[in-house]
Amino acid sequence: MGGEGDYSGGIVDIAAYWLKQLAKVKVDRASGDPAPHKPLLLLVVLDLAEAGLLETEMLPLSGELAFRFLAYWTVVAARRKQRPDLRLPFHHLKTSGFWAALTQDGQPSPSNRLTAYAKLDSSFLKCLHEEKFRDQARRLIVTNYFNGEERAGLCALLDIPVPGETQMLRETAAIEAAAAVAVAQGREARFRLTVIPAYNYTCALTGYRLVTVDSGSIVDAAHIHRFADSRNNDPRNGLALCKNAHWLFDTGLWTLDDDYRVRVAATKFSESGAEGLRLKTLEGQKIRLPAASQYWPDPVHMAWHRNNRFRGC
Repeated sequence: MGGEGDYSGGIVDIAAYWLKQLAKVKVDRASGDPAPHKPLLLLVVLDLAEAGLLETEMLPLSGELAFRFLAYWTVVAARRKQRPDLRLPFHHLKTSGFWAALTQDGQPSPSNRLTAYAKLDSSFLKCLHEEKFRDQARRLIVTNYFNGEERAGLCALLDIPVPGETQMLRETAAIEAAAAVAVAQGREARFRLTVIPAYNYTCALTGYRLVTVDSGSIVDAAHIHRFADSRNNDPRNGLALCKNAHWLFDTGLWTLDDDYRVRVAATKFSESGAEGLRLKTLEGQKIRLPAASQYWPDPVHMAWHRNNRFRGC
């Protein structure tokens, strides 16, 4: 870790205070291990700050927030079988002082079912905007609240070195295999966390967008060049697609040309339904692309899909 000069604005003491708070978050240990809900939500908040999406103290409970939280959850899903409820950590993190839980009309919330906003502590928000603080906070959270395999997965998701790698991770082939699985899960979650927000949680083919607090986004992060072949989780090898569009793409019933226009294998299927739902009506239309061009599909990957998956001419 760098020296005190790495912080701007003379907030070294404030940062030290909040790092101590992060190290002693109250988590449920009834199952024998620290419940991951609050630590994962804090990692999401750090991501939002880094992406410039946390400019004010008010953080709404939203489908977009749920999507990010559920993407992180995939790393710990093996030990927590039940589907998590974002409302619980969102409300109860108020006990650690990071924020106040507020109702829709801005009043203190008495219940997780009524909490609609988190009002961040202003000094905590200031720390969140510091790169060094975010780096220290992530490493501290990953180290304190997650086991070896989960640490490996989260560090792959965050694209940071595994903190305090120990001999434990190298003792047996079984442990190494478990760590490898966790790393793969982390990288896949990072792929989803990059691709789907880049498309604003909207299907690139249909323009359909739906997010919920319970389930996050309806769209998938689809690989263009099949991951089983490419092992490539670069965002430019991805498209945000709703379930139907994803299945149709993987099946090879539509693809993209180099101008990002839809090509349909029209002779390979029959369909019926409302005009807006029929694939054949989308022939020649340009897909919806991310606002940031660095996330546009790579022509190399699109060519692979045309040559290896597309069932048309």
